[in-house]
Amino acid sequence: MKKVLSAILLAALVLTLVACGTKNEGDKNNASSDGGNAQEEKTLVVGASNIPHAIILEKVKPMLKEEGVDLVIDQYTDYIMPNTDLDSGEIDANYFQHIPYLESQMSDHGYDFVNAGEIHIEPIGVYSKKYKSLKELPDGATILMSNSIADHGRVLAMLEAQGLIKLNEDIKKTTAEVKDIIDNPKNINFEADYEAALLPQLYNNDEGDAVLINSNYAIDAGLNPMEDSIALEDSDSPYVNVIAVRKGDEEKAEIKALINALKSKEIQDFIIEEWKGSVVPVK
Repeated sequence: MKKVLSAILLAALVLTLVACGTKNEGDKNNASSDGGNAQEEKTLVVGASNIPHAIILEKVKPMLKEEGVDLVIDQYTDYIMPNTDLDSGEIDANYFQHIPYLESQMSDHGYDFVNAGEIHIEPIGVYSKKYKSLKELPDGATILMSNSIADHGRVLAMLEAQGLIKLNEDIKKTTAEVKDIIDNPKNINFEADYEAALLPQLYNNDEGDAVLINSNYAIDAGLNPMEDSIALEDSDSPYVNVIAVRKGDEEKAEIKALINALKSKEIQDFIIEEWKGSVVPVK
């Protein structure tokens, strides 16, 4: 009887060990197939203006997915918070500003940022419901413009190129302000105290004689810079929109993957087709 019981117990023990061995081996195989060779996905949070930046990033999203990067796009409607949030670590990068604005923000606020890649240009335009060209502007006309000092040199240099004003030759065009105008034949009155995002609404309300509007806000408001503006900045403008990151982060694999995707022929062709000159990709 004891031999029978011993045989039964031994058989049960063998079955238990076999079962356990099979389960452990299965778990090991599952771990190998599920996680051993799988690339860990990284999350990249980028702050961007609605148009065109967020739209461009949406096109890039599946491209980065293939590189193991989950792109999260935080949309902003102002020019202040994207840099504030980048500095605090709320986002990993931002895509909304041109180089002179980035440089002025770093100088004013002590941000330790770098330009990780130059992506596109948005030619700034002059819009008017009253006149069809700058030549038609009357003596004493009022032009409304952004309160962003970093944009003033850009705007004034464009108006100088159009023959409307003349700037002091001793100052850099990118840092020019209204006070640097030395010749103003039409006695143009410049009102430069408006939020950039409000300028399309001022244009729609027919305020002022002309309004200077950044292309991203113009497009967002349903305007076509190529067709609706009465004057448009040249496409060789130095005001290139960039990907900004905290210093040192430009070497991260996910940031490099983002830049490579944005500079790819697929995305450059998309920008050209989508905006037909209102947004211009850079090589």
